Amino acid sequence: MKKFDKERVLLAVAGPVIALVAAVVLTSVVLIASGKNPIEPYLLMLEQAGFSDVQVLIINQAGMYYLAALAVSVGFRMNLFNIGVDGQYRLAAMMTAVVGAHVGLPAALQIPFLMLVAMLTGAFWAGIAGLLKVTRGVSEVVATIMLNAIATSLIGYLTLTEVWGVPLGNNQTTGVMKESGWFPAISMGKAGEIYGFTIVAVLAGVLYWLILNRTRFGFDLRATGASESAAAASGVDAGRMVLTAMLISGGVAGLAGMPILLGDAHTYSLSFPAGLGFTGITIALLGRNNPVGIAFAALLIAFLDKASPALDYALPVAYDKEIAVIMQGLIVIAVVVSYEAVRVWGLRRQQRRVGEELAAAVAVADHDNSTKKEVAAR
Repeated sequence: MKKFDKERVLLAVAGPVIALVAAVVLTSVVLIASGKNPIEPYLLMLEQAGFSDVQVLIINQAGMYYLAALAVSVGFRMNLFNIGVDGQYRLAAMMTAVVGAHVGLPAALQIPFLMLVAMLTGAFWAGIAGLLKVTRGVSEVVATIMLNAIATSLIGYLTLTEVWGVPLGNNQTTGVMKESGWFPAISMGKAGEIYGFTIVAVLAGVLYWLILNRTRFGFDLRATGASESAAAASGVDAGRMVLTAMLISGGVAGLAGMPILLGDAHTYSLSFPAGLGFTGITIALLGRNNPVGIAFAALLIAFLDKASPALDYALPVAYDKEIAVIMQGLIVIAVVVSYEAVRVWGLRRQQRRVGEELAAAVAVADHDNSTKKEVAAR
């Protein structure tokens, strides 16, 4: 049975904890500087978490964040920075909405078909950046940023009335999807409904862990991300792994918009949620690319999103809900700093422990040599 490594767990937990504490402290400093109570906003948001309707909103939002963060994490494990998740999921959602509005299959076929459309669209858009990196050496950071802008313009064009757009008041939509493509929700009574697609998000997390930690492909992916030259020496095609990682990352990103598209909106419009991809970067960093850590991070960020509006209505003094946005930004900065500090600390502890073990081994060897000399002298 594998021995429980307390130090490894300590190092894994230390980074996120330090980041959260630092974010809270720095946000409190901002509140004090503006003449506000540094404690009350947190109490107000925690109070919101006790309401069942807010809990439903948090879970629904966390499901979308979780999928976006998983997409980012696939790239991170390969040492790739896929900033294009935002464009990938929005383009995938738009194409899925169009297909869902024009194709009507039985529900048992329609929903998997729409999921496939979303994944293929996201994979195709991310694959462009992967192909450019493998064949031309273009940085995936630059490529995905440009592709985000192109996706925005492409969506704007494809949703024009003369293309696939359907006007609805002052909004421009892709038309209502066939009901066979609506994903069943989980009713929570008066609290509302939890998106049924949240279950798919959980299954995606399990699959992510299994593939990365229990398959040869996952080992090759992590090995290539750690050192392309070392992986190539062991027979791994680094270029193929880069392209594959980007395709998988884009495929997962394509699912990020599905919870709300298939479970609530049933159409793509100008009001469709944006920014999930960039929030996913924060969550992936905070969760350290671990599916369980990402789940907790997604719930935390979703909590900040859904509990913060209450700050606008606080009495007798209202607080700006942007406090939550400040916290999210500070978390990103604190994560980077704290993880590096923890890494250096862990490395020094490891070096010290190795030194102590070597010193102990030398002492034992010297003692044995002394004993042998004494025996020989007798």
